[in-house]
This record gives sequence, C-alpha cells and structure tokens, in this order.
Amino acid sequence: MAKASVFMAKAIDLALENVELGKGGPFGALIVQNGEILASGANLVTSLNDPTAHAEVVAIRAACAFKSEFQLTDCDLYTTCEPCPMCLGAIYWARLRHVYFACTAADAADAGFDDRYIYEQIARAPADRAIPFDSLMRDEALACFAAWSAKTNRVNY
Repeated sequence: MAKASVFMAKAIDLALENVELGKGGPFGALIVQNGEILASGANLVTSLNDPTAHAEVVAIRAACAFKSEFQLTDCDLYTTCEPCPMCLGAIYWARLRHVYFACTAADAADAGFDDRYIYEQIARAPADRAIPFDSLMRDEALACFAAWSAKTNRVNY
C-alpha cells in the first residue's frame, strides 16, 4: 500500500496545483498501470466551460487515448475524492480494475460540491425529475439498435 500512497499524494498535488493556477475545482486523478502513471487529470470544468471535464473523466480520456483503447481493465484510478455519479459511470464504462479515493462525498458536499441532488434525480422516474424527460420517436429509433445488432463486424463494449 506504500506505492498507493505515493500515487494518491501525486493526485493531491495535482488538485492543489489546479486550485492555485485557477484552472478548475480542487480535484485530481491518476490512471496507473503496472505501477506506472499512464495519465493524469485535473478538474477543468470552469476553464474549459465543460461540465464533463471532471478530473476522473479527463484522466480516463487521456489514458484511453494513450493506450488507443476504450477500456482500462488493467488500470487503477487514484482520485482525490469519491467519484460523482457521472465519474462513477465513466469508471464503469472504462472497466477500471480498482479505484482509490481520498475525500468522501460528504467532504465534497461540505466544500460546496454536493451530488445528493443528482443521486435523488437518478432514482426518480423520468417523468418525475426536475428536468423534464419525454420519450419521442422510440419506434423509429429502435432501428438504430436493429442496425447495431445486425452488424457482424461491430466492436462490442
């Protein structure tokens, strides 16, 4: 676990540097494979005007680009905070092997980054969410899935 502490310390330094430079929120993340850092990411939401530019997502994108793969099954993520719902989804889609986090979601909420609202919205039926969700042209759109299913050379994920 000593090596894990070294990686987490680097993620924390990345987050602190990000705050100092004013690039975004106080979050940093590293993708590690076989004891080597493949990619890093810091929160760039405000500097890029991109609500998806969380540290974990930035690091996952960079690692996937570096490896020319869309899955990171043999990689670990070190992140300065327990991942939000969006990052959690990205982690599962990337198939990361292990996640190490420092601060908790409650710590983030105390600092003004509260994800409880999002978790509450996810649990609701689409018609009951704060942002209206309406299904439209489902029958026509099912053709997209039929085309995917019929494709013999598709790359499954």
